[in-house]
Amino acid sequence: MAETLTLVSERVDDIPVLLAQLNRMGLQPLLDEHFPTHGNWVGLSLGWVSVLWLTHILSEGDHRLNHVVPWAKQRLHTLQACTEQPIHPLDVSDDRLATVLEALSHDTRWSAFEGALNQHTVRVYDLQPACVRLDSTTANGHWSVTEDGLFQFGHSKDHRPDLPQVKIMVSALDPLGMPVATDVVPGQRADDPLYGPAIIRVRDSLGRRGLLYVGDCKMGALETRAFIQMGGDDYLCPLSETQLPPAILADYLMPVWRGAQALLPIHRPQPAGPPELIAEGFERSERMTAEVAGQPRRWTERRLVIRSVQLAQAAERGLRARLANAQAAVTALNERRRGQRRCPDPPALREAVDAILARYRVQGLVHVRYTERFWERPLRRYGDRNTTVRLEWEGQVTVSVDQEAVAAAVRQLGWRVYVTTQPPAQLSLQEAVWAYRNEYLVERAMGRLKGRPLSLTPMYLERDDHATGLIRLLSIGLRVLTLLEFGVRRRLAMTKTRLQGLYVGNPTRATAQPTAERLLEAFQGLTLTIIREGRRWRHHLTPLSRVQQRILVLLDFPVAIYARLCLDSHKPP
Repeated sequence: MAETLTLVSERVDDIPVLLAQLNRMGLQPLLDEHFPTHGNWVGLSLGWVSVLWLTHILSEGDHRLNHVVPWAKQRLHTLQACTEQPIHPLDVSDDRLATVLEALSHDTRWSAFEGALNQHTVRVYDLQPACVRLDSTTANGHWSVTEDGLFQFGHSKDHRPDLPQVKIMVSALDPLGMPVATDVVPGQRADDPLYGPAIIRVRDSLGRRGLLYVGDCKMGALETRAFIQMGGDDYLCPLSETQLPPAILADYLMPVWRGAQALLPIHRPQPAGPPELIAEGFERSERMTAEVAGQPRRWTERRLVIRSVQLAQAAERGLRARLANAQAAVTALNERRRGQRRCPDPPALREAVDAILARYRVQGLVHVRYTERFWERPLRRYGDRNTTVRLEWEGQVTVSVDQEAVAAAVRQLGWRVYVTTQPPAQLSLQEAVWAYRNEYLVERAMGRLKGRPLSLTPMYLERDDHATGLIRLLSIGLRVLTLLEFGVRRRLAMTKTRLQGLYVGNPTRATAQPTAERLLEAFQGLTLTIIREGRRWRHHLTPLSRVQQRILVLLDFPVAIYARLCLDSHKPP
């Protein structure tokens, strides 16, 4: 009698790599240790459920709860072989995943878990924390707003003030861009008060002082700078016009105009040709005084006065464009056009000109000259009205650029003041410029959090605790991406080699800075085929390519993470 032949096909792709990375991070035991479950909990532990869900999110770019069970059903053998756990699809049901989110929303337990995860990561990857970057972002959606809820209307960084939002404060370790503290607060909260609590969490989590905290001008509040300095850490941030009025900056620059202050050039090396001048500046010291927790605090602050070449050039182009637009708009007041009402009297003309100059922000940069003409205009006889005359007025305005004022304004462009407490021996003026210009690292981390594959937005959740738990879960996923990327880049730098085969259509293109997204994409298309004939089982996995094998070597993962999917092929005795 012929035996029945059964074929099952599973997409493996990057699942073994992700599970191996999550295992290296020690995520499952740490979650189970810090988030105990109810005594009636059966099946996979909360830690394993979270690991499987994160694997689904990173592999599929989808955090929706109801998509995980079908995904697990279609990859059951792969998941069981990689985790060595008896997995049932209902272990990742909607209810289980919602329970995970409720657990992760517990603030005290999350803080303890995040600290333990940071300590484990620093130890395993032999990291030497020295610099932490801080910034915030918002995630908006079509949520219901309640008085004390998480979703509130506020200043939207996504330019959607019509949608309620939640605010996320990210503290990322340099140069990985890996989050070490993630704070979730209501969407209407201002950024300035968030820096202090975030820094406290980083200090408690890493257990280290003497770090350099880098942020934007919202971190430049005097109280925040004093708090950082009092805690034994250093800061680097620019000052806004509120924190450093233009008049003070003009005083700083006066020695430059007199030729008494030399400027230190800052260059960027070029692959071919001479280095490119990107900035120039000087520094000075200021004695600072502030009150923190009722205690007066005094310290010396370095103020780095920097002129960015690109910023100055872009600002000059903008200024000259505004001047041209203002001239055109003022000249248009002299033209007679159908449907255009002309200024009826001299005050109205001057008011219109002043409004144009204010709109284009060119007051004091142009010369304005008015000419007036009066004449008598006869009014023809109409009905019982006798022929009369009316005194008419016509005004003309001409505008010209004040070249001296423009030259003075141009030399003021591109200047910005950065403040730091780190001594020059640790952070020179040139190094400070480069350190702040690397602020894109934390911005890139937040872009990953909101875009693929983590895809925080759109968020298909309405409960505050679920939203908080999801953001925290995705922050763990962000760690996975940054650590994968960091491991490969560090190995390539150590061996002074490059990686080929990551770019579709250009297989010879090599890079020493591959992204985690491209590394995971390289494993797409791997399929496990399971053939069952009677009592005989056979498994076949798509052979790993040279690129895939090279990536595993760079990640220090054995090929066995894929080979073990076929180890239980057997024949009946």
